[in-house]
Amino acid sequence: MDLVRTVTAAGVTTLTLDSPANRNALSRALITELLTALGAAATDPATRVVVLSHTGPVFCSGADLKETAATAPGERLPVELMADLLAELWEFPKPVVARIAGPARAGGLGLIGAADLAVCARSATFAFTEVRLGVIPAVISATVLPRLAPRAAAELYLTGDVFDGARAAEIGLVSAAVADDELDAAVDGYCASLIKGGPLALAGTKELMRRHRSESIRTELADLSDRSAGYFTSAEGREGVAARREKRDPNWVPAQSR
Repeated sequence: MDLVRTVTAAGVTTLTLDSPANRNALSRALITELLTALGAAATDPATRVVVLSHTGPVFCSGADLKETAATAPGERLPVELMADLLAELWEFPKPVVARIAGPARAGGLGLIGAADLAVCARSATFAFTEVRLGVIPAVISATVLPRLAPRAAAELYLTGDVFDGARAAEIGLVSAAVADDELDAAVDGYCASLIKGGPLALAGTKELMRRHRSESIRTELADLSDRSAGYFTSAEGREGVAARREKRDPNWVPAQSR
């Protein structure tokens, strides 16, 4: 059975983790399928936004511990494969929105951190459980620590305590925590806003937010000025400006969303 289901409609591709029997744990098979699905979505012009969702009551319980324990010498651990997945999500050229309707633990929080936006139900719970297993949250730190307030990171990394959706929003792990029955509407609202952005502009904006700044303000501004000019003079930029002047939707907005 497929462990990742893919559905595309109105510019939004939803990738659904569908391994509820092991709480959507990040097994080798699930990671491989999710990487394949992301690769397809990255090159599909019909995909403007990716939503990462799940079946069952748990968003993701982290690395598959059963597979981890059975890993043979010389074989890559699930957590090592997870590094490839987090890198793919972090560098993905299109906006990624995580939809969290249930608990997330350990590596599952790495997925959330790698998404551009994340919306959770207030009833969802979270925990960095690694220290209670005698290991460290190493791989997920690449995507999680840039999101978290430092004091909150120290508290939650070191204690392994469970926290709720409201706290997750407060510390920056998620963009918003909403009532359980409002989760899908909140995700849909973000997607409706995201598909209004130019595809190349969205990719460029993601790159802009993750670039390394120059030590010199003049060097910094020269680079940013060149980037800005390049987008204003591009075909996409010219279409966007023309559409604004003509009070119409630009040609990249899916017809179903106009």
